[in-house]
Amino acid sequence: MRANHSLSFGIFLTLAITIVVYGQGRSGYISIDCGIPPYDTPEDTMAKINYVSDDAFITTGVNFNVSEEYGALSNPVLPSTLAEVRAFPQGNRNCYTLKTFQGKGNRYLIRAWFMYGNYDGKKALPEFDLYVNVNFWSTVKFKDASDQIIKEILSFAESETIYVCLVNKGKGTPFISGLELRPVNSSIYGTEFGRNVSLVLYRRWDIGYLNGTGRYQDDRFDRIWSPYSSNISWNSIVTSAYIDVFQNGYAPPDEVIKTAASPKSDDDPLELLWTSDDPNSRFYAYLYFAELEALEKNETRKINILWNGSPFSETSFVPSSKYSMTFSNPRAFTGNDHLISLQKTTDSTLPPILNAIEIFTVQSLDEFYTRTDDVHAIESIKETYKVNKVWSGDPCSPRLFPWEGIGCSYSTNSYHQIKSLNLSSSGLQGPIVLTFRNLSLLESLDLSNNDLQQNVPEFLADMKYLKLLNLKGNNFTGVIPNSLIKRLKAGLLALSVDDQNLCNSGSCQDKKKNNMVVPIAVATSVIVLIVVLVIIWIILRQRKKGAYIGPLLPSGKRRFTYNELSRITNNFNQVIGKGGFGIVYLGSLENGTKIAVKMINDSSLGKPKESLSSRASNQFQVEAELLLTVHHRNLASFVGYCDDDRSMALIYEYMANGNLQDYLSSENAEDLSWEKRLHIAIDSAQGLEYLHDGCRPPIVHRDVKTANILLNDNLEAKIADFGLSKVFPEDDLSHAVTTVMGTPGYIDPEHYRTFVLNEKSDVFSFGIVLLELITGQRAIIKTEEGDNISVVDYVWPFFEARELDGIVDPLLRGDFSEDSAWKFVEVAMSCVRERGSSRPTMNQIVTELKQCLAAELDREPQSH
Repeated sequence: MRANHSLSFGIFLTLAITIVVYGQGRSGYISIDCGIPPYDTPEDTMAKINYVSDDAFITTGVNFNVSEEYGALSNPVLPSTLAEVRAFPQGNRNCYTLKTFQGKGNRYLIRAWFMYGNYDGKKALPEFDLYVNVNFWSTVKFKDASDQIIKEILSFAESETIYVCLVNKGKGTPFISGLELRPVNSSIYGTEFGRNVSLVLYRRWDIGYLNGTGRYQDDRFDRIWSPYSSNISWNSIVTSAYIDVFQNGYAPPDEVIKTAASPKSDDDPLELLWTSDDPNSRFYAYLYFAELEALEKNETRKINILWNGSPFSETSFVPSSKYSMTFSNPRAFTGNDHLISLQKTTDSTLPPILNAIEIFTVQSLDEFYTRTDDVHAIESIKETYKVNKVWSGDPCSPRLFPWEGIGCSYSTNSYHQIKSLNLSSSGLQGPIVLTFRNLSLLESLDLSNNDLQQNVPEFLADMKYLKLLNLKGNNFTGVIPNSLIKRLKAGLLALSVDDQNLCNSGSCQDKKKNNMVVPIAVATSVIVLIVVLVIIWIILRQRKKGAYIGPLLPSGKRRFTYNELSRITNNFNQVIGKGGFGIVYLGSLENGTKIAVKMINDSSLGKPKESLSSRASNQFQVEAELLLTVHHRNLASFVGYCDDDRSMALIYEYMANGNLQDYLSSENAEDLSWEKRLHIAIDSAQGLEYLHDGCRPPIVHRDVKTANILLNDNLEAKIADFGLSKVFPEDDLSHAVTTVMGTPGYIDPEHYRTFVLNEKSDVFSFGIVLLELITGQRAIIKTEEGDNISVVDYVWPFFEARELDGIVDPLLRGDFSEDSAWKFVEVAMSCVRERGSSRPTMNQIVTELKQCLAAELDREPQSH
C-alpha cells in the first residue's frame, strides 16, 4: 500500500498558472462539442467550461442533431454536448487529432461522450470501437437510443499529438457527441507497469455523495464523480472545515473530500463489490480518505483495507483531518468478483470511513506504430497531392484498419512498415516527387490512372525492394530510364506503362541513341488488344447475319465430338465434380493423359437436356472465350472443347487431388500442414491476381469458392470454373451493375445489396476461402442448435478476443507459427469487410500471404 502525501510542486505550478488553450479557460484543456457549427461556443454550466466545434480537429464526418424526442426540449438536464453528433459513414477509421499543450511524456485524461438519440432516423443502435493512437480503448455499445455513454482513459502521450479514432466494425456507423482532453500530473495513478499501460475508467464513486452535481469547478482534472448506489444504508459524514488537498497529488475537489460514509454499526466493515465479465481484467483502485469528525481524546479511527479477504499491506492507517490521503493496490486485482472491505482495527474505537474511490482497468499498449520515416513520407505525399482519402491516425495501425490503399508488414517486436501503396485513380497531378523514395521498403507502387506528368524519375530504380510498378494512364513525357529497363530485364521489377506521350520534343531520337526501349509488356498488350478486337468484330458480324458460331479457339486446341467424349470418359462413367452449369467427368486421351470433361447442360436450370438454352450457350461462350485469352500457372489449363448438336463441353487438365472443399473435408486434411495451406492460399491468390491485374480489361471471376480451387498431384492450386466470370472496361469497374450470381456463403454482401460488381467482390469470396483454410470449417456452418452461420460470424468472437486457438483447425495440432497464423487471419478478415473499398486488392493479398509463409518458414520446427 502506498500513500501520496507530499506536495507536488509541478502540480501546484500547473494549477497556479492560467493559460487559455483553444479559448477554453483552463490550462491545457481541449473541450470539443462534436457536430456543432464552427462559430458556436456552448458552456457546460456545471464545470463552467467553454466548448468549441470539432472542425479544427477532424476533416471527415457529417454533423447531425439528435431527434427531438431525445433532445434538450424533452430532456432539460441533457448535457449540451449530447444534443449534436458527428457521424462517420465513410472510411473504416476516422481520427481526431489532438495537439497536447504539455507535449509528449505527460499523462492525459481523455473522455468521449456518446448518445445515439436516433440522430439518423434509422432507429438502429450502432456498435463500434475506440482507439487511442494505435491501441484499443473500448467498445461503444448502446442499450437504447437515450443511453448516455461516457468513456474515459488515462494515457501517456508518446508524441505531441494524440489521435482518438473511431473504428467501423461493420455494425453500424460510428459517431461521437463530445471529446475532452485534460492534462493530469504524471506522478499519480501509478501502477506496477509504469508507463507501459493505459488506465480505462471502470467506476468513479463519491461515497459520501450528498446531492452534489458530480462535476466541480475546483476539480483540476475535471473528473466526473458518481454516487455509489448500494442497498446498504450507511451513515453520512460532512464537514465544512478546511482540508488540504495539495499535499495529495490527486487533488480531489472539496465537495468530494468533505463528505464520507461509514457503516451504521461501529463493528461492521464498509464494503464495495463489483463483478467483471472478464476474469483476465486487471484492476487498480484508488481510495480517498480524510477525517471529517472532531475526535475526542479517547476516540481513535484506524483502518485496514482488504481485497477479497487479503490485506493491501501489513500496515493499517489513521485518516488525517488536515489533508486528504489516497491509497492504491501495489499489484493489479484479477478475477471476476472483487470485494474491497474497510475494517476497523482491534484498537480502534470508531468504524471505518471512505470518502471516494476510483477504479480503473489496465489496457496494455501492445500495438506498434508505423516506422517514423514511412509516416513522414506518406504524410508528405498526402499533403503534396492533396490525397482525398480518409487518411488519419497511424497509417498501418491498428492492423485491421490500415489506411485505404496501403499495405503493411507487421512486426511483433518493432515498428510496422509500409510495403505497398495504391494511389490508382486518386487525382494525382504533377511530377512523381522524390518523397516516394523515402518509402524505402516499398514492394508495390500503383500510380495508374492519374494526371502525373514530366519524366518517369530515375530514383524509382533505387528502391531496391520495389517489385511491382504501375504507371499506366498518366501523361508522362520522355523515355523510361535505362536503370528501370535493366531491373525489368533482370526480372527484378514488373513494370506497367503506356507508350503514349513518352516520345515528345525529340526524345525519340534520344531513345534510339541510348538504345532504350519501352517494356515488352506494352507491345504485348497492344497485340492482345488487336486480337480481342478482331474476335469481337467477327462475332458481331456473324450475329448480324443471324448465325451462331461457337467460341473461336486456337488451332492448337482440340475439338472433340460427343462420341469422342463418350469414348474417352468410358461412357461418362466416373463423376469427379459438379459445377453450377455442368457435371465434370474423368477421361483419358489416347496417350494416357488424364483429363477433366465438363459437360454443359440445362439440368441445373430446370430445362430439358435436349434443348440447350441461350443462357447455357452464353455461359459456354463466356468460359470458352475467357479460356482463349487467359494463361497462368494458377489457372486450370484448357485442353479442348465440344460444341456439336448433342452437347457442349470444355476439357481441362485433370487435377488429381480434386477440389479444395472436398480435400479439406476428407481424411487427407490430416496431413495438410500449415505450410501446405499457405502455399494453396498463395497459389489461388496469384490466379485471381492475374485475372484482376494481369488481364486488361480485368476479369471478375464471380464464383470464387473452395469447390472451384483445384489441386494437382503436388497440391498446387489452380482457379477453375469461369462460367460466371465477367469482363468490364477499366473505367466502369466501380459502377458495373449486374445480376447477383455466385454461391451462398461466398457472395459479397455489398454486391448483393447494391448489384454493383467489381474485383472486390472476388476479394470477399476469397476471404471466405482463407477462413475455410485456417479453420477447416465450411463457408456456412451448422451449429449444434441447428442454425446456419457464416464462417465469418464463427471466427469473429475469437478474433475480437484475440483467441487464436478458437480459430485454427484442430488438425494442425498447434504446429504453426502464431505470427503467421495471426497475420493470415487478419488478411482474411480484411477481405470480408462490409465495404468493398475497405478491402485489400489481390496484389496486396498476395504480398501479405507471402509474408505469412516467410514467418512460418522462419520458425523453429515443433519438436515431438
